[in-house]
Amino acid sequence: MTTSAAKAGEDTYVFVVDDDSSLRRALGRLLSSAGYRVEAFESAEQFLDSGFQRYPGCLIVDVQLPGLDGLEFQRRLTDEMVDLPIVFLTGHGDIPTSVRAMKDGAIDFLTKPVEAGQLFEVLPRALRAGAERRARTARIESILERAARLTARETEVMKLVATGLLNKQIAFDLGTSEKTVKVHRARVMEKMQVSSVAELVRVVDQLAASHTR
Repeated sequence: MTTSAAKAGEDTYVFVVDDDSSLRRALGRLLSSAGYRVEAFESAEQFLDSGFQRYPGCLIVDVQLPGLDGLEFQRRLTDEMVDLPIVFLTGHGDIPTSVRAMKDGAIDFLTKPVEAGQLFEVLPRALRAGAERRARTARIESILERAARLTARETEVMKLVATGLLNKQIAFDLGTSEKTVKVHRARVMEKMQVSSVAELVRVVDQLAASHTR
């Protein structure tokens, strides 16, 4: 196994989505020889039906696909919160398409016939990006699970604490006693597994960001 593939991990995949069967075979042989685990598909729909979208790795995708084209496929994955970075391949590349793809989160945009050196340069970057995205998603899911254990009043207190209000100010806003706010605040810190207001603020910010995805 090559160094780049070893860094990706044995359970990490490179998914090739291209309707050109000869290119799929060529890329499959090339990547497999470098130690990557490869799965190839002739269309975006075939990939989506495979169930592989929840596996760790990255995608090499032809822009000009039958059915869902590459950019539509990219949007579909984003909508479904699939954490698989995309490296686009095209024989018909143009600047507006590449700019749009990169703005939507593509790792790179390579023109066919792609050189092996280019591919092996970009793949480690794509796989690292995928690992970072999965770690970020796991953190958000953990925070959401913790937040789900809060009562409605604890959630209110958490949000007010995160704005910087003192206990007595929160008590006034909620029409309750400062002692009660202290109890709720302590429970919030325990359930959210944070030890400072600064940590709580970061958690609340991440919660807010998760609702905009």
